[in-house]
Amino acid sequence: MFARVTTIQASAGKLDALVRVYEKTVLPAAATEQGFRGTYLLTDRGRSKCVAVTFWETEDDALANEASGYYQEQVDKVRHFLTTPPMREGYDVAVQNTTTQDVQIIPMAAPPQSATP
Repeated sequence: MFARVTTIQASAGKLDALVRVYEKTVLPAAATEQGFRGTYLLTDRGRSKCVAVTFWETEDDALANEASGYYQEQVDKVRHFLTTPPMREGYDVAVQNTTTQDVQIIPMAAPPQSATP
């Protein structure tokens, strides 16, 4: 198995919108790709930062969807939320241990409300 790790820096206040686009359009598109095995979207609300980890049967599967233009199409969906271009890296998965193979979307907590005097 192969993992593509994309680090994304969102504009302040745009993280929730980016997550919604990932959930509603990027994830369904990924599910149609040859060799796609799953994804995690990790967020750091305090730094408006995301790490998208996608899992592929093989490195060739991940590279094929980059060559086909799929990856760039997905980046283009969220580009207007970003402050810098995404950074992409690939890794062989050496150890895998999960309790379920089902994709779960975990609702994000609302940002803290500022106190008004």
